[in-house]
Amino acid sequence: MSGPFYVSAEGMKKMEDELAYLKTAKRLEMSERIEKAKDLGDLRENADYQEAKDELASVESRILELSDALKRAVIIEAAAGDMVTLGASVTVAVGGKEKVFRVVGSHEANPLQGLISNESPLGRALLGKKVGESAEVAAPSGTIRYEIRKIG
Repeated sequence: MSGPFYVSAEGMKKMEDELAYLKTAKRLEMSERIEKAKDLGDLRENADYQEAKDELASVESRILELSDALKRAVIIEAAAGDMVTLGASVTVAVGGKEKVFRVVGSHEANPLQGLISNESPLGRALLGKKVGESAEVAAPSGTIRYEIRKIG
């Protein structure tokens, strides 16, 4: 268990839905698979049984992970202001192009969808900046400069 877990309201809902599904439908499905596999005979050489047990262990692990995250969850609100904060959408100019990012908690991060973690190098560099300021991020190819054009 560690510190706070930042998540949007939508992300929180997705996690709650996944947890409910895993605790009910998925657990029942796995129990039924295990029972069917038991009926096949010798459990020591029963690949179906071992596979079902392994998958159930994976489901239980995910349930624990989600339960812990939800206990520590702090919902972030989409911030509209003059400074980049957790939950904010920010338009930046980089390499002659404009890109839009939303700063989210690490669990929701998906750079391909423009969702960057507040813990990522870019997320950390953008936090606290205002329109007109720049954020620099070290990359293998060199330092990349992001000019903040719009927040919100």
